[in-house]
Amino acid sequence: MNETFAVRLRRLRERKGLSRRTLSELCGLSKNMIAVYERGEADPSTETICLLADHFDVSADYLLGRKENF
Repeated sequence: MNETFAVRLRRLRERKGLSRRTLSELCGLSKNMIAVYERGEADPSTETICLLADHFDVSADYLLGRKENF
């Protein structure tokens, strides 16, 4: 996974004013996994990418850095 995913995930979360804990609860993920994704230490599954994209109302391509706009 590239660094873009980590940066974009963190920016989207912060833009919405969500803590890692809140985002994890809303998406059914572990709070620790959100932090791991934001640090770029692990690659999310396709299912998780889609879940996060849906939550933030952006495309998976945007999250993955394949598109510059939502």
